[in-house]
Amino acid sequence: MQFIDAAETARRLPYPALIAALARGLQQPIVSPARSHFQPNSDASAVLVMSAWQPGGLFGCKIVSIWPGNNAIGKPAVSAAYVAMSCEDGSVLALIDGTELTLRRTAAAAALAAHKLARPASQRLVVLGCGALALPMVEAHRAVFALSDVVIWGRQLAKAQAVVDTLARAGIAARAESDLQRALAEADIAVAVTTATQAFIPPAWVRPGTHLGLVGAFTLEMAEAEPALLVGARLFADNREAVLQKGGEVLQALQRGLILESDIRAELAELVDAARPAAGRLTDSDVTVFKSVGFAALDLIAADLVLQRAPDGSDKS
Repeated sequence: MQFIDAAETARRLPYPALIAALARGLQQPIVSPARSHFQPNSDASAVLVMSAWQPGGLFGCKIVSIWPGNNAIGKPAVSAAYVAMSCEDGSVLALIDGTELTLRRTAAAAALAAHKLARPASQRLVVLGCGALALPMVEAHRAVFALSDVVIWGRQLAKAQAVVDTLARAGIAARAESDLQRALAEADIAVAVTTATQAFIPPAWVRPGTHLGLVGAFTLEMAEAEPALLVGARLFADNREAVLQKGGEVLQALQRGLILESDIRAELAELVDAARPAAGRLTDSDVTVFKSVGFAALDLIAADLVLQRAPDGSDKS
């Protein structure tokens, strides 16, 4: 059995290869049951178990711990481990760092959606949030678009600047912003990666033609965009069933009668269908919204790519 740590997982999942793998993999039959949710302490801490498999191929199970109180004691609030097994003989193939796997597949899925939904000539990316997903989102979108301007928005300018400094060390130019309205006014693509429980993106601040990725909110109680923003936008999901169960903004808009379930135009697998892709953006003035809550098939595709690639990141085949 291999143990593949975070650094090795990152080396084996370069964004161009991962984005291409997701586009291919989502067209294959993958069994992906609803995730299990446990609260062992009967408080805000939780354990999620997400499994997926291809019959005769790879079986994967991710265990995610969410301990919000860890932020106050300097420990990670979220951590994960991924176990990959063979469906042929049941052998355990690898234990993969699930945190890095999740960050990279989440960013790659958002970039793949933006590739299908944003204006092709998009150059200005705004990342809303300063947490662990900020850097991966920039790197993944740079693999798809020729970006000329990258903005990191945060309520605290110092936190946004810290992300900018990290990007600079990676050779990526960006700038910090604390004025949300000004940041959105400049965006071709905006991606929200916060843990907000109060919506903070009003419809009036999202200009026509913008592509908006809503990635941070993954429960009914969470929301990044005001539900009214979905009215009139072209709405898409990473996975329709998962979003209808856990997508905060979408569920809140449905509960208020602002949209119908049929207003989810397509899910990511339908957008990347090589034979009959679903219609995405129709005009340059459309506001497109990609709602993501994550689902286990994405983890399985990413884990399969990890196992396919040699330690130097090259393809073993």
